[in-house]
Amino acid sequence: MTKSKEFGPGILIAAAFIGPGTVTVCTIAGAQYQFVLLWAMVFSIIATIVLQEMSARLGLIANKGLSKAVRDEFKSPFLKGLAVLLIISAILIGNAAYEAGNISGGALGLETLMTQSTIQAGSFNLNIFSLLIGLVAFVILFIGQYKVIEKALVALVVLMSIAFVMTAIMTQPNLLLVLKGLFIPSTPEGSLLVIIALIGTTVVPYNLFLHSSLVQEKWSGAKDLSKARKDTVISIIIGGLVSIAIIVSAAAIENSQVNNAADLAKGLEPLFGQYAKYLLAIGLFSAGITSAITAPMAAAYVVSDCFNWQSTLKSSRFRIIWMIVLLLGILFSSIGFKSIEVIKFAQVANGLLLPLIALFLLWIMNSKKVLGDYANSLKQNILGGIIVIITLILGLKSLAKVFGWL
Repeated sequence: MTKSKEFGPGILIAAAFIGPGTVTVCTIAGAQYQFVLLWAMVFSIIATIVLQEMSARLGLIANKGLSKAVRDEFKSPFLKGLAVLLIISAILIGNAAYEAGNISGGALGLETLMTQSTIQAGSFNLNIFSLLIGLVAFVILFIGQYKVIEKALVALVVLMSIAFVMTAIMTQPNLLLVLKGLFIPSTPEGSLLVIIALIGTTVVPYNLFLHSSLVQEKWSGAKDLSKARKDTVISIIIGGLVSIAIIVSAAAIENSQVNNAADLAKGLEPLFGQYAKYLLAIGLFSAGITSAITAPMAAAYVVSDCFNWQSTLKSSRFRIIWMIVLLLGILFSSIGFKSIEVIKFAQVANGLLLPLIALFLLWIMNSKKVLGDYANSLKQNILGGIIVIITLILGLKSLAKVFGWL
């Protein structure tokens, strides 16, 4: 078996969680707290591996996506309808809101290198870079071939990894302080919400739905479970290393006013020349476009499974769903429109969805009827339980932040 056949879905999951939001949160963490919060990324990597392995195992053994498994397991029509409504609302509307951020992040990367370019359309100024990124995502998704999507995202993840890791190396960080930050937990004053954000931007709810569907496009049955696990572990670690590299890069700038990767690129340029600016711009562009592809695809899988539609990349209903999400993202990003209420709803939904979906996943993974001998072991349940508790705290903190309770 060649290496190209052994890897794929995990890299797509890594591509999905390293979006502009991740880049921004990691930049803030490094700029404000240097290496102190690196341990939160170590926890996030472990938590993501644990949950994504369960999702991949569900897809391979039960031949079901997570949303279909949840729908099938609820016997009460009321509970089934409630679960489907919550999942669709959070994933479809939430991903549409965040898609604008994904596309805007990719456009910001291009604007760091080139002059911002807009065109007049009536009373609106349209951002050409946003339209370009949206078009690239549209073409890749419309082709509807898993191998094409996989190869495109693998290439972008490799490009993104090289860009951010090289930038981190250029800053010549103190390795002892890096190791201390990685393995000794610390919570400086005012850092709690940044820690929560680091975990929340890595342990992504929609990835749990996406992974269980993607493994079915790539592999089938228990015979491929070891490949799926290897793919998951290596890919998530690569994604985590990219996030760590961003934190390390940002730590070189002792300036709390650095709020995103564009600020970071400008801040590093006087120290390390234009190479740092170019590398970070390429990394941010790659992060934006990878998430711009995976978010609409995840929404399409979720909605299709919830309604028991055919969830193939070329089915008409599947395409309609991802087109809606992508086009809303392009629209909001290109005209610079920020719907506060939609984004607020997306944050509330994400805060509620993360622990809830982790609980759904644990519940399904303990079903012998669904998974037989491949149901969760005691060790897997303990690890999953710890993660559920922490994600519950994350959800409550997210809600508290949105409503100004903190």
